[in-house]
Amino acid sequence: MTVFCIGLSHHTANVATREQFAGSATAESIVREAGCPEALLLTTCNRVEVYGVSHKRISTDEIARCLTKTPIRDPHYYAPPFYRYEAEKCVQHLFRVASGLDSMVVGESEILGQAKKAYELARKSGAAGQYLHRLFQRAFRVAKQVRTHTDIARGAVSVGSVAVDLAQRIFGRLSDCKVLVLGAGEMSERTARALISRGVTDLRVTNRSMDRACELARAVGGRAIPFETWETQCREIDIFITSTTSETPLLTTEKLAPLLRDRLDHPLFIIDIAVPRDVDPSVNEMEGVYLYDIDSIRSVAEQSLELRRQQVVAAEAIIAEHVTDFVDSLSRGLNDAARKTEHPLPGENSLRASEL
Repeated sequence: MTVFCIGLSHHTANVATREQFAGSATAESIVREAGCPEALLLTTCNRVEVYGVSHKRISTDEIARCLTKTPIRDPHYYAPPFYRYEAEKCVQHLFRVASGLDSMVVGESEILGQAKKAYELARKSGAAGQYLHRLFQRAFRVAKQVRTHTDIARGAVSVGSVAVDLAQRIFGRLSDCKVLVLGAGEMSERTARALISRGVTDLRVTNRSMDRACELARAVGGRAIPFETWETQCREIDIFITSTTSETPLLTTEKLAPLLRDRLDHPLFIIDIAVPRDVDPSVNEMEGVYLYDIDSIRSVAEQSLELRRQQVVAAEAIIAEHVTDFVDSLSRGLNDAARKTEHPLPGENSLRASEL
């Protein structure tokens, strides 16, 4: 058996490509369609990754076809944006991902929570078994140690906080800005808190679940807006930040055009941190509208990386030590199992030390 990771991220694909593979698959469907004994799907705004365990080689195209919303017959279509890691390289990659070292905003903490949720979903569905259990439990330990023993998480270390940095660069003082946050998930909550910390006093929150919108609004000192009326808010707000799980754009030029007629010289700044995107890219062509998607935030994030470069080195050293220990401990366990029985039961999973 070999453990592997196949995926794409902000390193290899832009948001337009990533959103083609986000949201249409589950760990169970990958187990079923690709023939993996174990699989886990990790989907965030910056990455779509499948971690799997299999006794046979499963091609990158097989996994890509499981993920895509619009199947394409060209057998070479999927290869370029996808990366593949196997065995020890897969272990190292996961440890870096969980620790926030592979993120667009290096050191961000959302990814650890997202990895834990992905693991729980795969475990409860039966898609993740003993091998992925051991791998991900160690990854969570590594992430905790990296955050405890380095300053990797200092500064603006979330997509939300970087988005707010970008808004502040454009508007200067945010205390006079009216802000609408669409979505009430973890990303939206972090963004809302970052806005409040920068002086925003008029913060509006909307979500399909009004209860969740009210809960977030109370937590951050904002006010909830009924989801059915959020579009009309675009007549008066200054900043619109959206992060939902919608698979189709919620805001288009057709919807926005009539709402902008009364704004005159009042610009609308939109930050779309959802994948798939909540705002149609053509909105950016409208006069007086400034649209930034998750890829647009990258340049701001890269600047903050320079402040934590030395901490990255320290974190990499911790990860390297854990990778070696994990692989060695797995080899010892397999050798002990091999001594106990020379003939494994039919169908019994075994992972050769040479393969991980």
